[in-house]
Amino acid sequence: MITPVHDLEAEVLGLPPEDRARLLERLIASFEPKSRAQKPWTELALRRHEDVRSGKVAMARGDEALARIRARLP
Repeated sequence: MITPVHDLEAEVLGLPPEDRARLLERLIASFEPKSRAQKPWTELALRRHEDVRSGKVAMARGDEALARIRARLP
């Protein structure tokens, strides 16, 4: 039986940040495993993950981040 996408999404969003980051890396790689664009995106994701892990930056909830972005838009 295949899990509906909305159920899977809710489950994934409930995972710890480290697990979500690892899953994101795998998903990106699944689209274009031989793409030259993959390497910079993976490196960026790993740098951002390290920044969060080290405390250099703090994560924001998705709804909070979207509200900040919307507040900056004209």
